[in-house]
Amino acid sequence: MGIGVYIEKTNLVFVYKIKYTEHINKEKELKTMKNTTQELLGFIATCTSPYHTVATSRKLLTDNGFAELKQADSWHLAPGGKYFTTVYDSTLLAFRIGAKASTGLKIAAAHTDFPCFRIKPQAGILTEGYGTLNVEGYGGMIVSTWLDRPLPMAGKIVLKGKEPFSPKVQLVDFKRPLFSMPNLAIHMNREVNEGYKWNKQKDVLPLAAMFDRKSKDKEFFAEFLAKELKCKKEDILSYELSTYPVETGCTFGLDNEFISSPRLDNITSVKACLDGIIASKAKAGLQIAAIFDNEEVGSKTKQGAGSNVLSQLLERIYGILGKEREDVLRELATGFMLSVDVAHALHPNYAEKCDPTNKPLMNSGLVLKQAASQSYAGDAEAVGVVAGLCEEKKIPYQMYVNRSDIAGGSTLGSIASALVPIRTMDIGVPMLAMHSARETMGAKDQEALTALLCAFFAK
Repeated sequence: MGIGVYIEKTNLVFVYKIKYTEHINKEKELKTMKNTTQELLGFIATCTSPYHTVATSRKLLTDNGFAELKQADSWHLAPGGKYFTTVYDSTLLAFRIGAKASTGLKIAAAHTDFPCFRIKPQAGILTEGYGTLNVEGYGGMIVSTWLDRPLPMAGKIVLKGKEPFSPKVQLVDFKRPLFSMPNLAIHMNREVNEGYKWNKQKDVLPLAAMFDRKSKDKEFFAEFLAKELKCKKEDILSYELSTYPVETGCTFGLDNEFISSPRLDNITSVKACLDGIIASKAKAGLQIAAIFDNEEVGSKTKQGAGSNVLSQLLERIYGILGKEREDVLRELATGFMLSVDVAHALHPNYAEKCDPTNKPLMNSGLVLKQAASQSYAGDAEAVGVVAGLCEEKKIPYQMYVNRSDIAGGSTLGSIASALVPIRTMDIGVPMLAMHSARETMGAKDQEALTALLCAFFAK
């Protein structure tokens, strides 16, 4: 009887220890997830335009020992060095050179831009005393999600300099609400809930100011900028200013299992790429984190993934290191690139929109994206490499393909790898409401994405 009691108590203690260990592990997991989420949301909050994404990335890299190289300067590179360079202020390329003279090329690419409304030149419009602004859509946004929101703006303003080829450039972020795009009342548009085709030249002109009904001052926006910058209106030559939602990101859900935030597409990927290359301890090869502008409008710009930016970077680095062209081609033949962009999660209200056999869920890991059309980059071996890496590091992952009767989207991966022929795989976190003013993802998935990027650069 006594022995039986003793064994029973031991078992109870054993069970208690298991449960206590599980509790501790769960607490650690939740703490890590919370820290990762807060870091991500803090990063996104500062990335209010492609220029600000690069500026924030520059600070992060500099704080972690990366040296900045100017495109117009002569470069002096050393084995074991950590560097970055920017291209027209909205694209950034960070790279590490292995201390050992050996091969191995790894690239992780993402993009800095996001769908938004950009303010046109000579933007002021007066209508019976109301001051609205002339805007145009950038990228394929869900228009209705931008209405009735308080909107700041951020971007770049160009001022007169000492001479025409050296204008003064100023980065600006007006963090307070400046505009709103008011909906038409349902009493005047009874069909709004039955499907409405938004006219971007009429329906979304942001309300910015109120004047006397007889006012004819169409320069009110330029005057506002001049006042804010403490300069003469005549000194403002041009600008590139984007609207963005004033509300910052947050978690939600009964257990805070979701993230709601603007610009999850694609700042989640930018953050993971930078975290991966910063954490890298690899002693050999060349590692690059490339974050390009203009993905949302096709990438075919001087600072986009459809330019020669990446190929020129490789040519420049390998040339300085004394490599011949044949050496570069050999590196490309054995190298690997991750194209990192967001993916579609199964939507609980529209489950039928998902492929019948590949149904990514939020909080179930990162996504490997495939398409027979090659709108997503990747082949069987590329899938195998990334899946194998995830298996090795116990990183949760899922597969995504479009329904065969839905075209789906595309990424910079296929574009960049066509210009720089290197084996490439498209990956990203699963999310809902892609290209909304505010998007949704799982709180666990950024940790999985970062873990993969760290493992990728560590090899």
